[in-house]
Amino acid sequence: MDAYIEFKNVVKRFDNFVALDHVSLQIPKGAFVTLLGPSGCGKTTLMRQLAGFSEPEEGDVLVDGRRMNGLPPFKRNTPLVFQEYALFPHMTVYENISYGLKLKKASKEEMDRRVEEMLEMFNLKGLEKRFPKQMSGGQQQRVAFARALVMGQDILLLDEPLSNLDAKLRVDVRTELRQIQRRLGITTIYVTHDQDEALSMSDIIAVMRRGRIEQIGTPWEIYFRPANRFVADFVGTVNFLEATVTQADAGGVTVAYHGMPLRLPAGTEAAEGDPVTLVVRPECIHLAGRDERPPQGAVLEGEIKNYSFLGRIIRYWVQIGQETFILDDANVDLTGARSGRVTLCLDTHKLHLLKGGDADAAS
Repeated sequence: MDAYIEFKNVVKRFDNFVALDHVSLQIPKGAFVTLLGPSGCGKTTLMRQLAGFSEPEEGDVLVDGRRMNGLPPFKRNTPLVFQEYALFPHMTVYENISYGLKLKKASKEEMDRRVEEMLEMFNLKGLEKRFPKQMSGGQQQRVAFARALVMGQDILLLDEPLSNLDAKLRVDVRTELRQIQRRLGITTIYVTHDQDEALSMSDIIAVMRRGRIEQIGTPWEIYFRPANRFVADFVGTVNFLEATVTQADAGGVTVAYHGMPLRLPAGTEAAEGDPVTLVVRPECIHLAGRDERPPQGAVLEGEIKNYSFLGRIIRYWVQIGQETFILDDANVDLTGARSGRVTLCLDTHKLHLLKGGDADAAS
């Protein structure tokens, strides 16, 4: 992978607090990369090193091989869109979008052409003369995006830009933004703590914790093949099964969970006797039908303790021994939810095994 943007062993401290602890990350040109993690993990601090609003104490930040350290923000050509729209309240939509072009002393014809392109791209046609207070939150956010992109930049930085929007509008705007990013091919770094945003928008996700990157991968890798328990627990709902490997051969691995054998397919690396933790997503489990004959090596028995009807799925809480499992059943019955004793069938191809230190990496 050729790196267009690169963070090399970046360190940033605030007094005695280490905000970034030797962080390294390579970003290819045209990728949509999300920095995902809980509050205080360092994701915004890392983005600010690239934008020029903060400087690393150690390490380098490079764009297309050029070292950015020490350059002021206005020389980096890396516009940053914040969650607060930061529009000029006394300016119209046209004036807000064209502000950077005006500072660059672009001609009236060029300003009109570029602003027209942005209005069309972000579905803002007809709103040119409106002021921010006359617009909805979603429209204001689109203006902020347009203002950031009107200069024709190659990099766009987004710091939780959708957090002030309601849930449905957030989905609509993120879909539009992703389509535009793909169309323009602009390299984008997106900061969020929202796992749904990260999974739905990204080419690459970097999960951060305590100033370090825990895992870098595609959304599929992060969700179904987490590097450790922290990543598995932070990205989506998950069940953890503490088990022991009872058999390991070329055909796969068998683990024992409360005396019930579970067979994982070939490619799972573990040795007989190893204590392991299985990562089981709710959608990797389904309730066996009353007349269904469950497959061997993928079955658990339990009792439904609670459920939540979510429209397209029913989420069940099923007690197995002293533990409670969460599963999402997409086979919603018009007669209502099930109850009582049930058999759980696991899709063992989607299970993920954590060993030793990986399983313990939640502290």
